[in-house]
Amino acid sequence: MARFVSLFGRRRAETEFDAELDAHLLLMQEDFQRQGLSPEQAAREARLKLGGIEQAKELHREARTLLWLETLWQDMRFACRMLRKDQLFTAIAVTILALGIGANTAIFSLIDALLLRSLPVRDPQALMLLAWSAHTTPKYHTRNGYGDCQGHSTSGCTFSHPFFNDLIARPGVFANVTAFGGNTEMNLSGNGSATTAQGLFVSGSYFETIGVRPVAGRTIEPSDDAPAAPAVAMISYGYWQREFAGSLSAVGATVGLNGEPTTIVGVAERRFAGLTPGIAPDAWLPLSMRPRLVPGWRSEDDDGGSFWLAIIGRLKPGVPRAKAEAAVNLVFRNEMLHGAKPLSTEADEPAATLAPAETALVGVRADLSKPLFILMSAVGIILLIASANVAGLLLARSKARQKEMAVRLALGASRMRIVRQLLTESVLLSFTGAALGTVFAIWGARAIITFVGTRTSQPLELVASIDLRVLLFTAAIALGTGFVFGLAPARRGTRVDLTPALKGGTSGPADRPRSDWFNAGNLLVAGQVALTMIVLVGAGLMVRTLQNLRSVDPGFDAANILNFRINPTLVGYKGPQLDRLYRDLQQGLREIPGVVSVSYSSVPLLVGWQSSTSYRLPGASEKSTIESDRIRVSSDFFATTKMPLLEGRDFSSADFLAAAASGTPVSNSAAPSPKAAQPIIINETFVRRYLGKVNPLGQRLELSHIVPNDAGFVIIGVVGDARYTDLRGAIQPTTYVPATGGGVVFELRTATRPAAYVAAVRETVNKANSNLPITDLMTESESIDHLLFQERMIARLSSFFGVLALVLACIGLYGLLSYEVSRRTREIGIRMALGAGRRNVLTIIVGHGVALAMAGLTLGIVASLGLTRFLGSILYGVGPNDPLTIIAVGIVLLLVALTACWIPARRATRVDPMIAMRHE
Repeated sequence: MARFVSLFGRRRAETEFDAELDAHLLLMQEDFQRQGLSPEQAAREARLKLGGIEQAKELHREARTLLWLETLWQDMRFACRMLRKDQLFTAIAVTILALGIGANTAIFSLIDALLLRSLPVRDPQALMLLAWSAHTTPKYHTRNGYGDCQGHSTSGCTFSHPFFNDLIARPGVFANVTAFGGNTEMNLSGNGSATTAQGLFVSGSYFETIGVRPVAGRTIEPSDDAPAAPAVAMISYGYWQREFAGSLSAVGATVGLNGEPTTIVGVAERRFAGLTPGIAPDAWLPLSMRPRLVPGWRSEDDDGGSFWLAIIGRLKPGVPRAKAEAAVNLVFRNEMLHGAKPLSTEADEPAATLAPAETALVGVRADLSKPLFILMSAVGIILLIASANVAGLLLARSKARQKEMAVRLALGASRMRIVRQLLTESVLLSFTGAALGTVFAIWGARAIITFVGTRTSQPLELVASIDLRVLLFTAAIALGTGFVFGLAPARRGTRVDLTPALKGGTSGPADRPRSDWFNAGNLLVAGQVALTMIVLVGAGLMVRTLQNLRSVDPGFDAANILNFRINPTLVGYKGPQLDRLYRDLQQGLREIPGVVSVSYSSVPLLVGWQSSTSYRLPGASEKSTIESDRIRVSSDFFATTKMPLLEGRDFSSADFLAAAASGTPVSNSAAPSPKAAQPIIINETFVRRYLGKVNPLGQRLELSHIVPNDAGFVIIGVVGDARYTDLRGAIQPTTYVPATGGGVVFELRTATRPAAYVAAVRETVNKANSNLPITDLMTESESIDHLLFQERMIARLSSFFGVLALVLACIGLYGLLSYEVSRRTREIGIRMALGAGRRNVLTIIVGHGVALAMAGLTLGIVASLGLTRFLGSILYGVGPNDPLTIIAVGIVLLLVALTACWIPARRATRVDPMIAMRHE
C-alpha cells in the first residue's frame, strides 16, 4: 500500500516540476524582450541559455509515460493474482461473460459476412450496378432477376442483351462494363457420375471488369464470347475442390455441359465465390454459349423484350457517379422509347440509375437480414443480463474485500486509485470472457450457416470468419462491458467506514437496512428478470408463429410424400421422348413395393416457386385479364396429393396426347396454334373470384394476349383449394393443365416412411438413364420445413437465447439471495433465538426474491408491450402483445425464480442461533 501512495506522490511531483520548467522559460523570454530583442530572438536565446531544458522536459514526459505503464502493469499483475486466488468466482464470471460476448460475436460475424464485408474483387467501391424504374410496367415479354436484387413490375436490375450491346458501344461511360445472368442448373458429365452444376453466363469482360484472377489456368476473355468460339468454362474454387479434388489436371479437361463438350480453362481464386451474397455459381460461361446450353432457347430470348442480364460498370477514376448515371440513362431511355420494339412511352418516364454493387446485389440478404438484426437485438439483451449478473457477483464479492480496501485507504491510497484497480480486474475478467467467447462464436456462426445451408441444394458460400473487424467489435464490447459491470461495484467498494472495517466488522453499504429496496443488488436482479422477460416473450411469439404455420391446412395431404426433380432436357430429351420417359418412370416407380401412387408436375408445392398466367373470358377485352397461378400436372396428381376433386373429371390419357400434339404453352410468351380447346382444371378460389354462380364445367378461357387461331381452354373439373407458394398468404386462383415437356418434379405417395424409398428411387431412375441426375430429393414435410427456414431459425435461436437469459437471471437471483443470507446471518440467528420458526425465516428470504421477481416481471411486461411490436411483420396467427404468451412466460419465469429462491432460503433455515449470534 505504501508503494501505491509513493507512486501517486512521484507523479504529482513530476507534474509540478514540469510546470515550473515552463514557467522559468517564459520568465527568461520576458527578460530578453525587455533588453530589446524580438519575441523570436528572445525565445531562441532563452532556449540556448537554459540548454537542455527541452531535453529535460522530454525526459520527464517519458518518465510519466513509463510511470503510467508501470502502474498499469502492476494493476494487471495484482488483478491476475486476485482472480487466480478466487478461482470459483473467476470461472463463473468468465463463463457468463463468454456466453454473452460469444453470442454477440457470432451474430455480428454473420452480419459482417452478409452486410459489411467488401466484395472480394479489386476496388469494389468503383463497381456500379445498373437499375431501372418506370411509372408503368414495360411491355417486355420475359423478365428474370435470378435473385440478384429485389424488384417489382415497375423496377428492377436486369436489362436486355441489345441494351447491353448499345452500352458497350458507347465508349467513355465506364472504364469497363460487363453483364451476367441466367444462373442455370446444368447437367455435367465426363467427370464420373452425372451431376448438376450451377452455371452463370457472363460477358467476355466479366473477370477483367471486376478484377478477379485465376488460381490456375486463365479467365474467360472477350474472344471466348463469340458465337463461333469453342465452348469454355471457368469453375469456382469450391467446385474445383469438391468435384476435382483440387487437381490441376482439371484445367484443360473437357466435360459435357448439357451434352455440349466444354473445356475448363481456369479456376477462380479462392476468395471469390460470386458477386451476389449467398449465390455461388459452380461455373462461369460466356454469354455466347447460352443458345447452345439452354434447352428450348429461342431467338426472342435475346431480343429487346427479354430482361435477364444484370449489368455492372466500373467507374473511371475521377468520374462522378452522377455523370456516368446521366450517360447510362440517355442510352436506356433511347432503347425503351425508340428501340426496335419500344417498351415504354414518354409518360412512363423510364429511367436508369446506378447503385454501388456492394449493397445493390441483394441475394440471400433479403431472407437473412431481418432475422439477423432481430437476433442481434436478442443477444444484446443477453449481454446486458450477463453484465448485470457479473456486477451482482462483484457486489457480493466486495463484502469480503472491505478490510482490504480499508487498509489501502488507511495507508494513503486515493479512492480513484482503488477504483482504477478494481476496474482493471473487471476489464481483465471481460477480456478473458471475450477470448473464450470467440471460440463459442466460431462454433455458433458455423452452426447457423450450416442450418441456413440446409434449405439450398447448392453449398452456401458464406464464410463468417473472425477477421479484424469482428475482433475489434469483440474488443470494444469487452472493454465496454468491463466498465459497465465493474463501475458500480468499484465505487461501492471504496465507500468503507475505516474504523469498523479495520476492526473486522462489516460497515458501509453492506449494512444498509433491509427496507432499502433500491440498492444496487436489488436493481440489478430486477433488471435481469425484466430483460429475460423480453427475450422469452419474443421467443414465445416466434415459437407460436412456427406452430401456427405448421398447423395451417395446405389443402392436400403432405404426409408420406417423397419428391425429387429431374430435367431430361439437359441431356438431350425433346418432345415425345420426354413424355415417353416420364410415363416409363411413372410406371417403374409405381412398381416399387410400398409405393401407393406416383405423379409429376412442373413445380413442387410449397417450396416458394411460382408460375402464373393471364387469361380472359371469350369476347372480353385484352384489359379484362384473369390472373391465375398455374401448374402443369400429370395423371394421378390429385390422387397422389389427395387433393379433392369437387366437380367434373380428372385428366385422361387423351388429354395428354392432345396437349402434346398441340404444344401446350408453358408461359405467356409461348404461342402455338392448337386445333382444339385444351382441357384445364381450376380450383375453388378461381370459381368464386371469376365465375361466381355460373357452372364452371365447359366454360372457355383464352390467353390474355392475342394468339392467332387459338382455341383456348375448356374447364373440365374443379378441385379443392391448395396452397401453392407459401403458407402465409391467401390461396390464389390456380389452374392445372396437362404436363408435357420440360423438367418436372415427381411425387411419390408411400405406405410407410418416405425416406426409406430413396435408394429404390435412385435405382429406378438410373435404370432409365444413368446420365440423368436427381436433385432436390426430399419429403414434402422437409420441403415445408425449408419453406419455413426463416421462422425456424428465429424460433430456435431465440428459444436458445431465452433459456440462456433465464439461466443467467436465476444465477443472479440465487447469488443475491445467497449474499443476503450470509450478510444477515446474525440477524437470522437473533430472530430464531427469539422464537422465529423456520417458516418465518423461509418466508422472509423467499418473499424478498419473489418481490424482486415480480418487480422485474412488471417492468418486463411493460417493455415487452413496446418492443415486440417490431416482430409484427414476421408473426403469424398471434399478435405482438398476445396475452396468452405473456402470461405463460410470466408463470414459467416466476416458477424458475421460486426455485432459485428456495435453495438459499433453505440454507437460511439451518442457521444455528448460537453460532450466528457469535458471527462477526
